[in-house]
Amino acid sequence: MFDPWQSNDGTEWDFIESMSNILNITNGESAVSTMKQANIPGSFLPWNDVLHEGPVPIGLSLEKLSDVRAQFIIERGWGAPEEIIEEFALRDNALKASSEYDRVILWFEHDLYDQLQLIQILDWFYNGPTMEVGLSIICTNQYLGKLSPEEMGALVKYEEPVTEAHLKISSKAWSAFRSSTPDKWCELLNTDTAVLPFLEGAVIRLLEEYPSGKNGLSRTAEQALRIVSRSEAHPGRVFAGNQKLEERVFMGDASFWVVLNELLDSSPPLIVLSEGKELSAPPSRGQKLSITQAGIDVLAGKLNWLECSNIDRWIGGVHLEPTNVWCWSSNSRSIEKRA
Repeated sequence: MFDPWQSNDGTEWDFIESMSNILNITNGESAVSTMKQANIPGSFLPWNDVLHEGPVPIGLSLEKLSDVRAQFIIERGWGAPEEIIEEFALRDNALKASSEYDRVILWFEHDLYDQLQLIQILDWFYNGPTMEVGLSIICTNQYLGKLSPEEMGALVKYEEPVTEAHLKISSKAWSAFRSSTPDKWCELLNTDTAVLPFLEGAVIRLLEEYPSGKNGLSRTAEQALRIVSRSEAHPGRVFAGNQKLEERVFMGDASFWVVLNELLDSSPPLIVLSEGKELSAPPSRGQKLSITQAGIDVLAGKLNWLECSNIDRWIGGVHLEPTNVWCWSSNSRSIEKRA
């Protein structure tokens, strides 16, 4: 479990009495670890949440939304319930206490995972309590968790102040992401988002996770199915192959396993596991995936996956279910509700 109340050297302190004047907010513990090794000054807050997975409904406060997110992660089995609930509470309290700092620096990447976290935090600063704090951002096309301490330290040259323009477009995007229909999110493609140079790519990549109008598959599901069709059988290698197809890697293995299970559980299934095996995380050596005839037909456009699956998935504030299916067209860059 992460602990946002630690100093640069890992020593716990009393938050109010011994607070550094800088709060660094970033995407996870891996980045925090490297930042500490790089002797980045200040306190650290990892913003742990996989926002592209599960419900993120509109109209909820930070705390109420965290309750929803915690419950989703608990239901996924991605951690002990008590620890997950406590992590969200500590995280939210740390953000609300940011007024005690002189400066807050946001360290984020260019991929979908990070861009959603970034617009959530910037929306909070835009609509939250008025506070006198210097807010700045460091956002590049480098994956923070893969940097050496020296490379991490060098990123400080990219720090820039957060402006009203950053805040306004983030608030607009965060509201659109949480809307019950994807129209407003798609409309961001016709909006000037240049102040956040990686946001447009994130908008498109999230839209690609909606069912395709051609075969009903999300981009991730289609990539996985095509990799399996080329006889790449081991689930771990399928995941690695999927990562190589991403312009900006954003999905972890736990989320990818959900996609594989959906392909396994449809009726008829699009892929199957070797007899007597169940998909596990991490996968065992004996697990072997193969494509079925239904999978071949879906890839060929002869069968729509939506006709053999009972879709029940959230993308932001949109609940995809049989009576509410939205399909994305990459050619026209448009999204429409399926009749």
